[in-house]
Amino acid sequence: MDTPPLILGSTSRYRRELLERLRLPFSVVAPQVDETPNPGETPAALALRLALAKAQAVAAAHPQAIVIGSDQVADLGGEPIGKPGTHERALGQLRRMSGNEVVFQTAVAVARADTGFARVLLAPVRVRFRALGDDEIERYLNAERPYDCAGSAKSEGLGIALLDAIESDDPTALVGLPLIRTCALLREAGLDPLAARPA
Repeated sequence: MDTPPLILGSTSRYRRELLERLRLPFSVVAPQVDETPNPGETPAALALRLALAKAQAVAAAHPQAIVIGSDQVADLGGEPIGKPGTHERALGQLRRMSGNEVVFQTAVAVARADTGFARVLLAPVRVRFRALGDDEIERYLNAERPYDCAGSAKSEGLGIALLDAIESDDPTALVGLPLIRTCALLREAGLDPLAARPA
């Protein structure tokens, strides 16, 4: 039986690099999804909804493919914190997160239109930020420029120096794609990452 094509429904280079670890051939398609939060929507609910919407939007256009969608929302006391986009907004985010616990709600979904398969899982990551001075924050932002990362902190880079602790049961979730949960969903959808492959 032919293996269905695999598509990553994301333009994030971080998610693409993570998915490459599984050594599966895949293509990338940008999902066209409105990411505006619904009134009263919690960060976890927003991440789950958007991950599934991204996977299903791409799957609808590629019904024979298995599609991965993912989304991450930083949760500071129940308030969603997204990608800053600018230096000023990143500075404000890190000032607010300084000395606090932030839960990075990372969701992954897998959809396959031809079989009707669609599931989404959440991989929350608890992160404790150190008490940060403005000079530290400025040096970090100038060095890393993490304006495309939810919460302005790239833990896989210099952002690790901003933190006291990370708690997670899916270690790649904080970077943007929880690979343990991704593998579980791929197996359910009919694609085993450890199945026979060319030598």
